[in-house]
Amino acid sequence: MSFDPLYEPREGLTHRDADWSGLHVLVVGLGVSGFAAADALADRGAHVVAVSRDETDAIRERATILEILDVDVRVGPEHVVAPPPGTELVVTSPGVPPHDPLMLAAAAAGIPVWGEVELAWRMRTREGAAPWLTVTGTNGKTTTVNMLASILRHAGLRATSAGNVGTPLLEAVLHPEPYDVLAVELSSFQLHWQRSVSAVASAVLNVAPDHIDWHGSYAEYLRAKGKIYENTHLACIYNVADIQTEQLVMEANVVEGCRAIGFTTGIPAPSMVGVVEDVLADRAFVEQRQRSAAELCTIADLQGDAPSVAPHYLANALAAAALARAYGVGPIAVRDGLRAFRPDRHRIAEIATVEGVRFVNDSKATNPHAAAAAIRSFDSVVWVAGGLLKGADVDSLVEEMSSRLRGVVLLGADRDQIAQALSRHAPDVPVVDVAETDTGVMDRVVREAARLAQPGDVVLLAPAAASMDMFTNYGARGDAFEEAVRRHLEAHGGLE
Repeated sequence: MSFDPLYEPREGLTHRDADWSGLHVLVVGLGVSGFAAADALADRGAHVVAVSRDETDAIRERATILEILDVDVRVGPEHVVAPPPGTELVVTSPGVPPHDPLMLAAAAAGIPVWGEVELAWRMRTREGAAPWLTVTGTNGKTTTVNMLASILRHAGLRATSAGNVGTPLLEAVLHPEPYDVLAVELSSFQLHWQRSVSAVASAVLNVAPDHIDWHGSYAEYLRAKGKIYENTHLACIYNVADIQTEQLVMEANVVEGCRAIGFTTGIPAPSMVGVVEDVLADRAFVEQRQRSAAELCTIADLQGDAPSVAPHYLANALAAAALARAYGVGPIAVRDGLRAFRPDRHRIAEIATVEGVRFVNDSKATNPHAAAAAIRSFDSVVWVAGGLLKGADVDSLVEEMSSRLRGVVLLGADRDQIAQALSRHAPDVPVVDVAETDTGVMDRVVREAARLAQPGDVVLLAPAAASMDMFTNYGARGDAFEEAVRRHLEAHGGLE
């Protein structure tokens, strides 16, 4: 017997004003999304049980608020084994994998499982709901979505970034002052549990092996990513340089008339956006696109305070521009939105130059694909890498990037796996193995990297791995690196 974990618990649950009252719902997880789901469901009269394996100060605070709203909060591992009797719907937080015992128990009992994205889409108002422009990809999602939100706001629209970044989706769709449009970042975790979203335009920026431990296989990871294209209305945006993204478009069931639009850092063909000399050009959303193009902005408009524009940053800008153009935004708003945008921290962030060596923080490069994009931005790199590889293979990364590596400094739990790849594919590159895990480890990392570097080199923190073996998150790892670089700078006489 097979079970569809997404079937309907009750007919008619397709908008925020539907009759949710009396529905028995189990909310799994009390993070930001779980709290928002429990709050919204309780507010609409559902009987909500909220469970959390862990107990932290933040979870206790959320539990106190939810209990005031008559939510039955249960904390501890004994509560995340099986749904309580009478459960009609499970709403899960994105970090819970499909092979989790609670998810398997729900499927075996025939109980539908939704993620926060599915719930948020169902709770949109039936009429006048803000349309969604959706983005996923192994890397670049947050930058692209925030670029898109900036463009939309410069077009005079009330817009926000939401989903896996920015405003929680439920908060965005239920906001008392409705948005005109939402720029929605969706992770593979979130996409796994959704089936109903029907975006105006959607994009997969790139795909490479990641989160294999969560999905179980690369095929399942790809399948989750491809779900973003399902039911898209106007445009499926794909990466011309990544044939797998175009294949996902070809396999998707879209609304009749939806177009496939490519983005490329090269010269665009018709139905693409790309680059002509130093101009970002649109040959997709213009009349007579066989013979003409619209100028969107120049590469210089993207630079901000940076000395150059990394290729993957340029690709993100093109994807954001394509999504905005699909929604009908004009070229001037695209230019102004991209010109005003500044990336979040820990993304190819220049920290300082010491004795001719530039130090760059890309702690957000938490997988090999992202690390490769970062290394590709520079000619000669002392690479700082390591952490939790999450089942990812680094051989192709090391083989492809070996000619750019001046040296490598390794840290973290899976550093030996990277060291072995280096011995196979870059045996002449000097490697320093930093085994320490104390809070001061980054000072030694920076000292060793500076020792390996020569004037003109870049010391690049692009770990190719997650941070949780040693740090709270990639931001804490990046902060530690930046602080160590500043101490190194002070020891060498200050800014250059």
